[in-house]
Amino acid sequence: MSIQTKASFKKEFLAYFRTNTFLILACVIIGLAVFSPLLMAGMGALMDAMSDIYDEMGMDVADLTGMLGESASFGLAFSVESITGTGLIVMLLLLNRTAGGEQKKRAMIIPKSSGLRSFPYIFPKFIIYPLSALVFAVAAMLLSYPISVLLFDVNDASMGGVLLAGALSGVSLMFYVCLHLALGTATGRAGMSAAVCISLSVILTLVFSTIGLDYMYNPFALTMLAGTAVYSDVVPAGSELIDIGITVAVTFGIMIIAYFVALFAQNARKIDNSGNELEL
Repeated sequence: MSIQTKASFKKEFLAYFRTNTFLILACVIIGLAVFSPLLMAGMGALMDAMSDIYDEMGMDVADLTGMLGESASFGLAFSVESITGTGLIVMLLLLNRTAGGEQKKRAMIIPKSSGLRSFPYIFPKFIIYPLSALVFAVAAMLLSYPISVLLFDVNDASMGGVLLAGALSGVSLMFYVCLHLALGTATGRAGMSAAVCISLSVILTLVFSTIGLDYMYNPFALTMLAGTAVYSDVVPAGSELIDIGITVAVTFGIMIIAYFVALFAQNARKIDNSGNELEL
């Protein structure tokens, strides 16, 4: 590893930890993992307490109340939804600084005339932040599992399913982080990049679900696959495991393409560092 690359890794680590981005992300993801099953169990308890009111209104919610307050998989599925939904939005917004925001504020100067190349600037971003997203997701699901087991009467989930759900959720977050980094560093417009990624996560997931491709080989199927993994006490095998593997492989392929697009764009464009003002 070259001196420039080592220095760039150090710069990204310092930016990640000294700006409290890592701490905030950890608190948000862990908080979602803890409170999602609590919220689900609370909804079941609340509906059970209001059963008389629902009966007077002619609404039979006994089955729904039983499911909400009984199955641990419901709490885990809600954790997956929260991590890949709210957690994704928070993560993308917090990474605006490194996804092109530093270019816009002229806080990051790339003096190519002094020999600093684009590779050391881009490469550490695509290693540190996507991998941390994967670690956050897996750790959150591992934390959500015992909480769900304690809160609900029936433990119908397995550790294998929880790990698979965490891994698929993490790969989904990695995909959007890479997309954000590529678009943000290429254009220098981090806010626009975050908005595009968040919109894609909602719109394209809905589109693929509508046309019946929500379980097929595309990155937008990962959230759905992660949500269904917690409902099974048997780790997928055979053709199902192959389908998941192909989906993950396609996602990693797109992430690699995003990296090379970001590197090419960085080599092709010129960053405007002109101006008299100094922004830190």
